[in-house]
Amino acid sequence: MTAEGESSRLPDSRLNDLLRNTGLEPLDDATVSQFEAYLSLFVRWNQRINLSSVRDEEGILSRHIIESIAVARSLPDQVATLLDFGSGGGLPGFPIALCRPQIAVTLAESSSKKAAFLQETVRVLGIPAKVHADRAEALEAVFDCVIMRAVEKMPKAIAAAVNLVAPRGWLALMTTDSHLAELQSAAGEQFLWEQPVRLPGSDSRILALGRKVNSQA
Repeated sequence: MTAEGESSRLPDSRLNDLLRNTGLEPLDDATVSQFEAYLSLFVRWNQRINLSSVRDEEGILSRHIIESIAVARSLPDQVATLLDFGSGGGLPGFPIALCRPQIAVTLAESSSKKAAFLQETVRVLGIPAKVHADRAEALEAVFDCVIMRAVEKMPKAIAAAVNLVAPRGWLALMTTDSHLAELQSAAGEQFLWEQPVRLPGSDSRILALGRKVNSQA
């Protein structure tokens, strides 16, 4: 094994240690191995195309992957199809696909370089996620859940994302307490919001889940 491969492994199930430390259930060995492969790819590609401003493996694990696993486990049981709107480096889309394999995940990313990373990750991990290498607004399908995280000009993006949520479907926003009201306003009056879910590792990071209950005229 190369030195690079060694540096990208999670020694002694480090991922599961982090999950336990945040009060989350550990993953099975096969899923941990898939996260190892994802971490290795993410670190390598992040050096070239800036998938995240977080560079170190510990930060990627604790800031991105643990949070995304918590999100995957918080999604409603009824969700069968999900769109990761503006997926970037595949967060939270890939962790959702790995933790909830019964959900058909589509990753929408308009940056050709980032979409190439997503496609390579799908190939390496062997998961049935789909990559839409274009703006999410170009999709003609609707989804049980549309999830958004750190999307540029997020209020404007949310206004477009609501059209991709199926009737009675969910809009899931990974955000902070201070931005929640603005983003809920951008979604309009057709969503009924649940109490936000607190995400591990932060006092302010939350998952906001809104159920689409009305169609705008």
